[in-house]
Amino acid sequence: MNVPFRHLQTASKSLSQAAQEALSSHSDIPPKVSYTPGPGPNEPCAENVTMFQAFEWNCPKDQKHWTRLATAMPSLKAIGIDNMWIPPGCKGGWHGSNGYDIYDLYDLGEFEQKDSRGTKWGTKDELDDMMAVARKLGVGIYWDAVLNHKAAADFSEPCYAVKVDPKDRTKELGKPTEIEAWTGFDFAGRKGRYSPMKYRWHHFTGTDYDHRTQTNGVFKFLGRGKKDWAKDVDDELGNYDYLMFADIDHSNPEVREDVFRWGEWIGQEVGISGIRFDAVKHYSEDFLRDFVRHLDRTVGNKWFLVGEYWRDDLEVLAGYIKRMGYRLSLFDVPLVSNLARISMARKPDLRLVFKDTLALHHPLNAVTFVQNHDTVSVLPYKPRFSSTNKPQQERGSLETIVTPDFMAHAHALILLRLSPAYPCIFYGDLYGILGSRSRPPACGGQLPKMILARKLYAYGGMNEYLDEKECIGWTRLGHPSKSNGAGLAVLLNSSRASYGHKRMNVGKHHAGETWTDIMSWAWGEVCIDQEGWGTFPVGPRSVGVWVNARSEGRRGLDHLVFDDDIYKQAACVTS
Repeated sequence: MNVPFRHLQTASKSLSQAAQEALSSHSDIPPKVSYTPGPGPNEPCAENVTMFQAFEWNCPKDQKHWTRLATAMPSLKAIGIDNMWIPPGCKGGWHGSNGYDIYDLYDLGEFEQKDSRGTKWGTKDELDDMMAVARKLGVGIYWDAVLNHKAAADFSEPCYAVKVDPKDRTKELGKPTEIEAWTGFDFAGRKGRYSPMKYRWHHFTGTDYDHRTQTNGVFKFLGRGKKDWAKDVDDELGNYDYLMFADIDHSNPEVREDVFRWGEWIGQEVGISGIRFDAVKHYSEDFLRDFVRHLDRTVGNKWFLVGEYWRDDLEVLAGYIKRMGYRLSLFDVPLVSNLARISMARKPDLRLVFKDTLALHHPLNAVTFVQNHDTVSVLPYKPRFSSTNKPQQERGSLETIVTPDFMAHAHALILLRLSPAYPCIFYGDLYGILGSRSRPPACGGQLPKMILARKLYAYGGMNEYLDEKECIGWTRLGHPSKSNGAGLAVLLNSSRASYGHKRMNVGKHHAGETWTDIMSWAWGEVCIDQEGWGTFPVGPRSVGVWVNARSEGRRGLDHLVFDDDIYKQAACVTS
C-alpha cells in the first residue's frame, strides 16, 4: 500500500527523535559503537518507503516511455518501490527533448506542437493509461516541474536589454541597447485550451541570444519599474537567477497567476501525489514559497514536495529548508559528493560519509540518492535549444561520479540504516544506462534485493560499529509488525585487498537463528549466540547484507528474478 510520505514524516518525528538526537551529537568521527533506538514492540512502526527516479538522460526517443513504465510498474511495486518521480511530461522544444527545454506547461502530449503530438515520453493518452496503473497498484507519482524558464519560442521580438558578465551577473557590460529576443510564445497548437496565457518579453528577466546581431551572451531585460534579476536566488556568479533559455520573471502578476493555475490543473488533470521542482536555486524562493502555500490551499497539503538545489553546502541547503517552513525537502547533494569522494579515495574513512549532510542534520527534509540523470551525464552543460531556436547539444550534467565498485556500499547506506531520510533509486542503476558510455545495472544486478530487504527487514533499533575506517557495520533489530520481527546485519568493506569481519549484536530475540547473506557475495552461515551476537564476514571492496535464513519473505527474496530488460531487446533509437 502506498503511504503518503507527508504522513510518514509526521510519524517519524516522534519515532525517530532519539535517533536524530544521537546523530546530531556526532562529531566528525562518530562513536566506535552506538545504539539508536527505534519504536518499541508495542509502538507503531511506519513502513519504509522508497522513491524511484523513473528515467535516465538517454532513454529512447521513441515516445514509448509511459507505456514501458506502465508495464514495469508491477515488478517495481513488488520489490518495494512506493512512489515514482517521472520525467517532465510537458511539451519541450522538440520531439526528442527530455523536457527541461520546456515550451508549454499545459501540453502533456495532447497537441500538435513542435513537430509532434507526443512528448519524448509519449502521448497524453499513454500518460493517462500509466497513471491508471499507478492508481491500481497504489504507486504515487511525482511530477517534474520545470518552472525556471521557457525554450523554443514561436517568434522573436524587440526589447531593451543590457549585457552582463556571465561570471558575475551583477556587473553590466556596456550600455542598454535594443535586441531581438526569442520570447514570443503563442502555443498556437493548443488554441487557448486550459490557459489563455501567451508569453512576451516582459514576462521574462533575460535571455542568452540577440537574434538581431547574432550574438550570444547573458542579456538582462530592461523595462518599466525596477525589472531586474530576482534577489532571493543563489549567490553563485553574483546572482544565479539566469540559468538558460528565456528566464521567467516570477514577480510578474500574469506569470504568477498562470503558474498558480497550472499547479491546480496538473493535480486535477493527472492525479499526482507530489512534485519535484527543477533548478530551485535559480528562481525566487518567495515565489516558490507562495506557490507551495497555494498548492496546500487548493490541492491539499498531502503532496510530497522536493526541490533540486544543487549546492554542496549544508548551511545553504539547511537555510533554504528553514525559509520554506520545512514544507519542502531537498536532494542531499552533500551526501552524493561525500559518496563520490570516498568511492575514489585510496584509503577512505567510511565513518565520515554522513559528515555535513542533510541526512545527518535534517533527515526529515532529506532525499538521499546515489546517482541521477545529471550526475552520470557525460555531456557538456549546453542546451539542446538556445533562445535562437537552433538545435545545439542537450543539457549537460552536474557530474558527480560514484565508482561502480562502490555502488552497493552507497545504496546500502541510503536504504538500510535507521533514518527518516527518504531514499531515491535511479533508473540507470536499476535498468542500466544507454548511450555512448552505456552501463549495466548497478550492484551486479543485486540492487532489487537491497530495495526489497529495506521493505521487509530494515526496521527496529540500530547498533552501529564504526571502529575501523575501511570496514563499518550496523544491525537492525527488527520490529514485531514487520516480517515477524526479522532484522538484518550490514557490513561494508572499502579495502580492495583485505577481507573484513565484525562481531555485531542483532538482539537476544534472534538467538539461535542462522543468518546468511542475501547478496550471495559472502558464503557460509552465521549462527547467532544466546546473547544475540554473531561474527559477520565481508570480502574485499564488498558488502554483506545478512538476514535470518528462515525469516518471513526470505524465500521470495532469495528467488527474486527482476526483469531489468525494460526495453525487451528491442532496437532503440538513442541518438
